[in-house]
Amino acid sequence: MPSITLHLWDITTQNTDAIVNAANSSLLWWWWVDGAIHRAWWPAILESCKHIRNTLYPKWLLVWQAVLTTWWNLPAKYVIHTVWPQFKNYSDDSRKNKLADCYLNSLKVALDHDIQSISFPSISTWAYGCPIQESSQIAVSTVKNFLHSNPKIQEVRFVLHSEDDYKLYEKLLEK
Repeated sequence: MPSITLHLWDITTQNTDAIVNAANSSLLWWWWVDGAIHRAWWPAILESCKHIRNTLYPKWLLVWQAVLTTWWNLPAKYVIHTVWPQFKNYSDDSRKNKLADCYLNSLKVALDHDIQSISFPSISTWAYGCPIQESSQIAVSTVKNFLHSNPKIQEVRFVLHSEDDYKLYEKLLEK
C-alpha cells in the first residue's frame, strides 16, 4: 500500500527517487523552490532545462505540464518540473484544476519512468499566491486519488515550508 508522509523544509535533501520542482514556464528563471533546486546543482540542471526548452518546448511549457530531468549526485535521481499556476491569473475553478493537474501530471511522469517515491513541495503557495488551505486540500485529494488507482508509486512525501503547513497537511491526511 502506498504511503504519504510529511517532512519539513529542504526538498533538495529528500532521498526519494524524484523531487518535484514548482517551475515557471521557461524552466530557466528561478526563485523559491525552483531556485533552491537550481542552486543545489548549478549549472548541470540548467543545461538539462535548456535542452528541454530547445528540443521539446521551444516557446514555453504550459501551466500544469511536467517534464523530467536527471539529478546529479544528490539523494534524488530525478527532478520533475511542473509549471505552477499564478493564482491571480485564473478564475477559482480554473486555478484549482490547473493546480490539481500539476500534481497529477507530475505523478504520471513518475509512473512513466518507474519512479516509486516522489517528494512534492506545496505547489503555488507562499510567493505564488495560492492560499495554503486551498492548495493543501487539492494536493492531498489529488495524490490520494491517484495512488488509489496507481499503486506502483510506493511513497509520496510532501515537503513543507513551515510547522503550520505541516499541521494543516497532517489534519488532511488523518481524514
